[in-house]
Amino acid sequence: MRKIYLAGHRGMVGGAILRQLRVRGETNIVTRSHAELDLTDQAAVRAFMQVERPDVVILAAAKVGGILANNSYPADFIYENLMIEANVIHQAYAAGVTRLLQLGSSCIYPRAVPQPMREDALLTGVLEPTNEPYAIAKIAGIKLCESYNRQHGTDYRSVMPTNLYGPGDNFHPENSHVLPALIRRFHEASQSGAEEVMIWGSGTPRREFLHVDDMAAASLFVLHLPKADYEANTQPMLSHINVGSGTDISILELAGKVAAVTGYKGRIVTDPSKPDGTLRKLMDVSRLTQMGWSAQIGLDQGLAETYQWFLANSESFRR
Repeated sequence: MRKIYLAGHRGMVGGAILRQLRVRGETNIVTRSHAELDLTDQAAVRAFMQVERPDVVILAAAKVGGILANNSYPADFIYENLMIEANVIHQAYAAGVTRLLQLGSSCIYPRAVPQPMREDALLTGVLEPTNEPYAIAKIAGIKLCESYNRQHGTDYRSVMPTNLYGPGDNFHPENSHVLPALIRRFHEASQSGAEEVMIWGSGTPRREFLHVDDMAAASLFVLHLPKADYEANTQPMLSHINVGSGTDISILELAGKVAAVTGYKGRIVTDPSKPDGTLRKLMDVSRLTQMGWSAQIGLDQGLAETYQWFLANSESFRR
């Protein structure tokens, strides 16, 4: 039976991929925690790959964070992510791994780009300054995969997800992303009986959201595509694939849905004095749709399931 190395199995996406691999009957799955294997350590990754010699590698490990973290620690974000990608991809090649899937981010695209964002928008403009170091690292990951394919004949693939949410998300009050932050805020407002909840900005910016279980399913779909099918839908130097739901929603509409799920009955007010950020970020997912995959979990269903997971694990968020 083939051996799969899953890097980043303790993260939200890696955890979802691990669950789906097990459901699909994969039993020879190798994982290592950060304490067991520091992926920024070249010698350690080399030794690990040479001993384990996996048949397939899924690279879901990354240093991630919100705007505050990206702004505060730009050197950490570019260095650690570059090292993780370079070490895992190169040492996988050196150990004879021919099939690899690496996960990136929609932040690879320029700040001002036509919507929805197509794969060929990559490297056509200036990146968003707040997360440029992280974006540069994720772009490098794409180009590493493409370069090893071109020079060494490997089959290394990249998928770029939109905003993800679901079980295992970060609900920290200061450094979580917008959807888990709203879930926590409206839950606490519902519990305290607050009369109103304020959201930043005008509420008009639109965002796309994808359930993490859909992302895991899409990742395994792309991983298992026959090489001929993958190459028929990509180009050697434009090989990454967008993964999203294909639909977006305004932040104010999203807040209304979260309020309904959490049982909040008060007012929702906007604060136009706060920044809106980018007005729209929607992925063009036509390439993946043509290959035969589309999202299955609607936002209403996903929100309800995520809130139930939040309630079941809320004790851990208070620590």
